[in-house]
Amino acid sequence: MRALVLYKGAKALFLKEVLIKEPSLYQVRIKVSACGLCLTDKHIVEEEIPLKKTPLIPGHQIVGRVDQVGKNVTSCKVGDLVGVTWLSRSCGECLYCKEGKENLCEKAQFTGYHVDGGFAEYVIAEEDFIISLPETDDEASLAPLLCAGVIGYRSYKLSGIKPGQKLGLIGFGGSAHLVIQLAIFHKCEVYVFTRSIEHKKLAVALGALEYRNDLKLDAVILFAPNGDLVKEGLDLLKRGGKLVINAIHMSDIPKMAFETIYYEKIIQTAANVTREDAKEFIDLATKIPIKAKVLKRGFEDANSSIEELKNSQVNGSIVFIPH
Repeated sequence: MRALVLYKGAKALFLKEVLIKEPSLYQVRIKVSACGLCLTDKHIVEEEIPLKKTPLIPGHQIVGRVDQVGKNVTSCKVGDLVGVTWLSRSCGECLYCKEGKENLCEKAQFTGYHVDGGFAEYVIAEEDFIISLPETDDEASLAPLLCAGVIGYRSYKLSGIKPGQKLGLIGFGGSAHLVIQLAIFHKCEVYVFTRSIEHKKLAVALGALEYRNDLKLDAVILFAPNGDLVKEGLDLLKRGGKLVINAIHMSDIPKMAFETIYYEKIIQTAANVTREDAKEFIDLATKIPIKAKVLKRGFEDANSSIEELKNSQVNGSIVFIPH
């Protein structure tokens, strides 16, 4: 099969022919229809987070059809439309897993990081960690929901924002353009902070309001991996407000005066996702509905697409179509 392969030190993806693997007893093989490009993929390719496996096939926003099932698989069948998220597996036995916090499992493995991911024509996944998807004529539109959408949803939940309250979004890429749709559905006032004129236009089209300097916000989600923006986010908050940092990698947070976090302001990170997050969000996205703005690309465009993402030139979500 064709796959995009990362080698240690290369900091680029190479289109290669690799062997198609067979699923084990509790695994399924999926013929990939689409796989979204995430900022985390960029961090992995550029080794901003340490590599756990090389050579590696990245990609963790995977949509496809079950192609083959292991002998002990019972929850799905060949032909089913399924998704694979960042969480490839967790131990199921630790305190975190038993409390429903499998995203914090110390033995968790992640798709396209510890195990090969979806920048390929086929991918192997654990039966218990695939997500059933609604049938659609545009399977590529589902790919961004599986990470950008799910981690955005987790950040939204962690923010504690309630219907009618004021929410700020700093950075407006693949995740934020999905979160805003959820917040608008819940009748929140949403204010977007971005340097990109094109991103600002999309935000306004989706319902973002013009921010006024006299406003204080109930919650802010920071999507941009820039530690300098943490103080900006805190300054936007009312007393008792919460800043949620949606990033797996971020530049250092500069020293701040104590007054910046005084009056019970809260800083919280969103780390990974759970299966429950994915199921809840896919259900919500179907009902609302939440629409991803998708830019379809071929594998040949992988490295140039990563550069676009790096330079904030992507208005929506890039999705690779392997076939």
